[in-house]
Amino acid sequence: MALSSIPYLKAVETTLTACLCITNFPSEYVEKHDKPEIETQYSLEIIAPNPMIVTKNEKERVKFEVSFNSIRLSILVKQSDDVEKILCRRFMRHMMLRASTDFPVLRKKVAHSDYSITFLLTNKHMIDYNKRKLVDFIIYFMAEVDKDINEMKISLNSRARLCAEEFLKMF
Repeated sequence: MALSSIPYLKAVETTLTACLCITNFPSEYVEKHDKPEIETQYSLEIIAPNPMIVTKNEKERVKFEVSFNSIRLSILVKQSDDVEKILCRRFMRHMMLRASTDFPVLRKKVAHSDYSITFLLTNKHMIDYNKRKLVDFIIYFMAEVDKDINEMKISLNSRARLCAEEFLKMF
């Protein structure tokens, strides 16, 4: 983890910890339904009117949308060039395809098109998992995703260099 990202991750951790004071709130419209209000938006009075955004720079930010019983957390991962954009899109797609089984706090689709990945935390996740472990998982994910994408980019460049050398040996 780069030293420049420590204050950013601390700010995200503090904000997320403060937002995770969610509780059960049954639907006011459908009996025996407990849907995340941030997703359904039936009761606008229990949704925070303005989302909170924590920004490191113009290429990295986190958007917190909070309601009484759920939080939607959209993350924009740093993508400095076209190769990183492609790698990030493929990596996030790979993760989102496994959202329901391996990563139950992930959404299968991004909530906002200008973000890379979206987490949906509900009161059921607070019951099933420890609050501290959820926060640690999201912070760890944010810290490691940049490193993973950089490693994939280095690996891709080295493989491309080897392929180019083999191709140019023929001439």
